[in-house]
Amino acid sequence: MGAKARKDRLVGITLLILLAILVGVGFWKISSEPSGHLVALVARPERIMGTNCLLAVVVPNERSLRAQSALQRAEDTLRQIEARMSSWLADSEISKLNRARAGVDVSLSPDVIDVLKMAQEAHQQTGGVFDVACRPLIQLWKNAVEHDRLPTARAIVAARQQSRWDDLVLNSQSSWAKKRSATTSVDLGGIAKGYAIDRALAAIRDSGGDGGLVDVGGDVACFGRPADGPSWTADVQDPFSPGRLTTLRLSGGAVCTSGDYARYRTIEGRRYSHIIDPRTGRPAESVPSVTVLAPNAVTADVWATALNVLGPKGIGRLPQNVEALLIVGTAENHKIYCTPGIPKRLEKALPIEPTVIDRTPVGQAVRESR
Repeated sequence: MGAKARKDRLVGITLLILLAILVGVGFWKISSEPSGHLVALVARPERIMGTNCLLAVVVPNERSLRAQSALQRAEDTLRQIEARMSSWLADSEISKLNRARAGVDVSLSPDVIDVLKMAQEAHQQTGGVFDVACRPLIQLWKNAVEHDRLPTARAIVAARQQSRWDDLVLNSQSSWAKKRSATTSVDLGGIAKGYAIDRALAAIRDSGGDGGLVDVGGDVACFGRPADGPSWTADVQDPFSPGRLTTLRLSGGAVCTSGDYARYRTIEGRRYSHIIDPRTGRPAESVPSVTVLAPNAVTADVWATALNVLGPKGIGRLPQNVEALLIVGTAENHKIYCTPGIPKRLEKALPIEPTVIDRTPVGQAVRESR
């Protein structure tokens, strides 16, 4: 072997030794993290319920690899529930129920039966304002947008008469439902997302995580604490301009927001809420923003929808463990209403002094999803 070859071999051996040392140092840094140090694993699955999604689990660093499966189970849960409950998917269980003839028993999964029972309870608690059986009205106003023509009063009355809760029979024990009228149809858009969030969070909690969060389109449920602070946070968007109005601190439970600043309809040059008031058959009077905090996302989802219809007067109907923040009016002239517990959750004061309204002791929170 020549001098040059020996020199090249020596350089190569030296580089290998140096690389081994660097790798060893790297492994040492990772393994030297103190036992129990919390880390957050995050996933952002796409194409879930037509919106953005964020999943997070907080675990001690030594369990981080095993915790990945919790995020996958949470994602699978969200997709399964959407596939069963979306009325916009032709092969979903809800679509099959909507297409069924009168008097025919339609087999449904326990999840779907459970959500329909919750929706029935919510219908009673909200005085009929939360009504998943008004899908014909939703379709009527969707068609009005497509044709840019307001529906007639006669068409609204006819759509309302096509579908009512009284025409739907549920059998929880045998997991089936049937309709007394063929035109009865339901839309779970105001409750299925909350249910899916609760079930996805349960999948993360069951993994033994110290904390977890599920965010679907800005509706959030969480437990425990994040890896880098004492509490989770949820932004409340300013309905009149880009950016956030304030931030809420969360140690658990759920936050759901509804309003016309992000979703609305324009018909004949006028803007309408996407939420239908089942009492009138027309879009709810515009409430720019409703934010609801509740023990679970089902309850928050239901009351965010109901308060869009009821407005500040609906605060008195809230269960004792539910808090709400409403912004009513226009950018130039608006008011803020809230329950007593909201100011304690704010990271910074609201731009204008809110009117605090206490709830009356009526109703209970929608039962927590399994």
